[in-house]
Amino acid sequence: MDAVQLDGLNPPPAENGSVSQSEPHKRLSQVDTVVLPFLGGFGRYQRRLVALTWIPAFLISFSQFSDHFLLGQPDRKCVRPDQNGTSSAREIFDLIATGNDAATAAAEGSNVTACMCSEWRFELQSGLQQNVVTKWALVCDGEWKVHIAKFSLLVGSIFGYLLMGAMADWLGRIPVLLVSVLSVLVFGLAVAFSVDMAMFSTLRFFEGFCLAAIRLSLYVLRIELCLPAWRFSMTMIASLIIVGGQLLMPGLAALCRDWQVLQIIIIAPFVLMLPYVWMFPESLRWLLVTQHYQRAKQQMYRIAHSNSVDTATDASGILSELETELQQKPKTFCVTQLTGTRNLWKNTVVLCVNSLTGYGIHHCFARSVLEGSASHLHYYALAAIAVASCMVLFPVVAGFGRRGGLLTFMIITALASLLQLGLLNLIGKYSLWHDAVLRDTLNQRFSYAFSIIGMFSSHAVSTLSIFYCAEITPTVIRGGGVGLVLASAGFGMLTAPLMELHNQKGFFLHHVILTCCTLLCIICIPLLPETAGQPLPETISEGEGLLRRPILHGEQHHLLARTEVREYSRVQDTPLHQIVNPGNGSMPSNSTANGVRTS
Repeated sequence: MDAVQLDGLNPPPAENGSVSQSEPHKRLSQVDTVVLPFLGGFGRYQRRLVALTWIPAFLISFSQFSDHFLLGQPDRKCVRPDQNGTSSAREIFDLIATGNDAATAAAEGSNVTACMCSEWRFELQSGLQQNVVTKWALVCDGEWKVHIAKFSLLVGSIFGYLLMGAMADWLGRIPVLLVSVLSVLVFGLAVAFSVDMAMFSTLRFFEGFCLAAIRLSLYVLRIELCLPAWRFSMTMIASLIIVGGQLLMPGLAALCRDWQVLQIIIIAPFVLMLPYVWMFPESLRWLLVTQHYQRAKQQMYRIAHSNSVDTATDASGILSELETELQQKPKTFCVTQLTGTRNLWKNTVVLCVNSLTGYGIHHCFARSVLEGSASHLHYYALAAIAVASCMVLFPVVAGFGRRGGLLTFMIITALASLLQLGLLNLIGKYSLWHDAVLRDTLNQRFSYAFSIIGMFSSHAVSTLSIFYCAEITPTVIRGGGVGLVLASAGFGMLTAPLMELHNQKGFFLHHVILTCCTLLCIICIPLLPETAGQPLPETISEGEGLLRRPILHGEQHHLLARTEVREYSRVQDTPLHQIVNPGNGSMPSNSTANGVRTS
């Protein structure tokens, strides 16, 4: 199931047999197949840099899962009731009872009276002796501030992915990384010295913004360092390291004991990333495709020396070709150029919806298991499911490819969600068991089983969607493209604090909508191209030329020939097609609307 390139992307040679001068320089643009193999392939130099991208994964993981500890709700007990509030509790209860049934009034009234307290005793289950909630007594009427704090970190991350992803395409990956590291040190350490919740939430917004930029730039750098055979495994190792950081967080919290110390311990090690500006070079792919040839030349010699490659014999002609292009002016690109493509933006939208759905429905499954618990047992259960998901991704993607693996896990997610929503209601309605306790126990066990399966598969969907987008998006706008998918994942994660803010009202409808999204994704995923083992697209025209190859072999016989769909698609008349296919528009007889007919 290989990706298919439009035939027009390889223009016919000129009359003298040489490549047309209007086309980009072929050898310099073929990074995976020509440039990197000439420089030693995935050699010692690349392996060392990939390992450097793994180290910050621990720090990012600590910050990503810090909400569970900094903002965890404690067990509380009132040690000094509010006498003034207690005297008016009966009046409040009578007011609530007006227009409500007795049971509802009693429940709401009990919540009101439980909050009539002037002094609380808190007990945290997260290993800390004090966190943000206990410091400022954010319970009862102040509990909404906790959800806003969680909300602010995620919203900051969304803006960071969108804005800094575009900046990474414009200025380069390393400048964005350096500025983000400096900024996260300032804002992250300032969070530990917040004087109130308004200051805490505001600083967490900027902390999330900077952490998102660091994660995105490292993700893109890692992808662009690797040859096709290494991309997926190196990315999955980074994902396992992030889960490893999640597993270490409870122990770190127990050692710190105080939330301010924990915040400082999480952020301070980012100082170790400051030398990256000297240790970590700019992406060679980005330098070549944006015509920063002077910097690319220096880096190519540096890579060759580190990988013990003799550059004196330039049999492929790469260095000589580079010398002739040193006077070219650099070019800039922006992710907004996606709007002018025909296929690339559709692929990006499909993966954005996949990412949003995966992260959003993961919260629905997790809520069924956690049920508001903050114990270490449930925390470790979530981490164990994430580890299992990453481990299973290896053989599934190796066997079915990117597209087949994503489709498989999305189908499992949809089935788990549909069974949890429908089957459990049928058990309660048509069960042959007359024992209500036995029926409820069976219902709960099925709910747990489907939730665990759903969390397992939805985590795989989310992880694979982001990686898939990094392979489909061309180098010139890869930062912005990956930023769009990561921002969509952030929107999916926003569902958790939003539902908590509204006290889980409308949760069932929310779950139903996301289940419908999984069905929509199942329909759209087969339209994506397969990228396993394929070179990364470098230019927008190469990314636009990635077309899907049918999943089923029998499907190929039903594909229309290009000449049969010309009047429908009008693809030959678009300006983009005229750019990538400057010829007379003729196509081989075996060309189809979906790729090349193989039989």
